[in-house]
Amino acid sequence: MNTTPEPVVEDPVIDMPLPPPGTMGPPEEYGRLREECPLARVRLPIGATAWYVTRYEDVKELVADSRLVRPSITDWPPRPGHAPGDEPGLITMMELEGPEHAALRRALSEPFSVRSIRNRLPRIRRAADRLLDPFVSGDQPGDLVVRFIEPFPVMVMCDLVGIPYEDSEYFLPKADAALGAILTLREGREATAQLREYIVALLDRKRREPGDDMLTHLVRAREQGAVDEESAVSFGLSMLVAGYRTSTMFLADAVLTLLSRPGAYAHLRDHRQLLPGAVEELLRYIPVMNGVVVLQAVEDIELHGRTIHAGDAVLPVLAAANRDGNVFADGDGLDLCRTDNPHLTFGRGAHNCIGSHLARAQMTVCLEALFDRLPELRLAEGHDPIWEDESPSKSPLTLPVNW
Repeated sequence: MNTTPEPVVEDPVIDMPLPPPGTMGPPEEYGRLREECPLARVRLPIGATAWYVTRYEDVKELVADSRLVRPSITDWPPRPGHAPGDEPGLITMMELEGPEHAALRRALSEPFSVRSIRNRLPRIRRAADRLLDPFVSGDQPGDLVVRFIEPFPVMVMCDLVGIPYEDSEYFLPKADAALGAILTLREGREATAQLREYIVALLDRKRREPGDDMLTHLVRAREQGAVDEESAVSFGLSMLVAGYRTSTMFLADAVLTLLSRPGAYAHLRDHRQLLPGAVEELLRYIPVMNGVVVLQAVEDIELHGRTIHAGDAVLPVLAAANRDGNVFADGDGLDLCRTDNPHLTFGRGAHNCIGSHLARAQMTVCLEALFDRLPELRLAEGHDPIWEDESPSKSPLTLPVNW
């Protein structure tokens, strides 16, 4: 009888798929992985490995699975000689769990509600016009990203949350470093403590000088015992890190997508009734979330005959799920009249994006303002957009246009 143990077969590890250079993506591998290897092992640019999940039904289940939590960038990937929690963490709302997370979402449910965001639409439009006034009268071609799309979500976020817009030159580079920590881990961790210090100081200022904003709302909720101090800090960090950057990427990619397709911009400009559905389709189609949602298993999970072990990192790729042809007819095509659109861009479950109504409002107002102020907007011939080609999250850094 042969008692030789069976050899352990390691899962093959592939490099993390990245979009082709000079494009928003998605990575070319999505279709093949969905078909042939829906649960793959990938090597991230920082050297760590993770499970890469690309099918819609799998992603839909995993993003709402309580056995998966989002680790802080200071705790994952683990480093020799460092224990979890041994340095200030970038704990945003996405990393909060349990009663603290539930209490914070309750405290913010009204400010982020459909009604509240609808009431703020005039202020959001004023922010757009404030930026477009000098752009429209400026020289052509003009850079729409640098002069409008980049600052617009920051201005809206600052007004809503209560962060001084004039502080953006200080916090934006640090927030970008933290958001990009999947690629630049050291820089992300270095920025974390400074971001925390900034939010703690800002909350203290709101206690002394209250305003009509979300941070003041949370300070009052803290005084009433509805949320704790750390939860308020986590919300502030969420807004600095994720409250504007993903919106910037979606807006830049959305405008480029419309301008790159003959007649698409003009069609929406002249048929505004299509805009709500078109916004949903753009949110589905634009592959900003190219596998940058890092989750970590807290217990073993079986999927496709394989075991995701406790401690393993999991990347449910929202952008791949949103292109799944088993759910979306012509999933890789853009259909601005699509009606059945159960995209996963905002996640689902306990950690679904609390700012989803705000994100939709920003994209809607952005496009309406461009249609009104720049009805003949078009890409500038001979001036290609500039891309940063290393990040899995892709949007143009510049967008030269004429009008």
